Amino acid sequence: MKRILHISSSPRGEASSSIMLANRIIEKIQNLHPGSTVVVNDTTAKDYPHLDAQLISAYKTMEESAHLLKDSDAAVKELFDADIIVIGVPMYNFNMPSALKAWIDHVVRPGVTFSYANGLEGLLKDKKVYLALAAHGVYSDGPMKDYDFSEPYLRYILGFIGLTDITSFRIEGGGIPGIMETAVEKGLDSVVLA
Repeated sequence: MKRILHISSSPRGEASSSIMLANRIIEKIQNLHPGSTVVVNDTTAKDYPHLDAQLISAYKTMEESAHLLKDSDAAVKELFDADIIVIGVPMYNFNMPSALKAWIDHVVRPGVTFSYANGLEGLLKDKKVYLALAAHGVYSDGPMKDYDFSEPYLRYILGFIGLTDITSFRIEGGGIPGIMETAVEKGLDSVVLA
């Protein structure tokens, strides 16, 4: 039995390819680990505040600013509690949605999810991460590969906090005639977990 955290970042609900792909990954995990539980954090509904001077200051003076850290503390707790993290990532303008970036800014915290005490150390350990990436173009290979700024960034920043066991699945080409007709089916069928 596993504790699965689903981080959703698409405002399109069930019409979203990234949500469909994340749900397929979760379904496969549950098949491998019956009885697993799922916690969903819809970052678009949560509407995490973007970093401002107050929040940055609160990260430095945690005890004095506990009321400002409520959402951040809850998001960090979800990560520590999870065994498996599934992150749905639609691509907008060659990158992730701002709702997902805002969540990242709430969970990447010095002394909480990473430390410099003995050299840089990510404090989230022994967790599996799946990225469910969706785009109207094709970015996994070919001439547009260098324009995918979401997956490389996510791999870096998640690794920074200790999440280094990352597997990606994609639904791509959803806006390209000749590819879009089978893009969703092909992406969903690519999800094979061992």
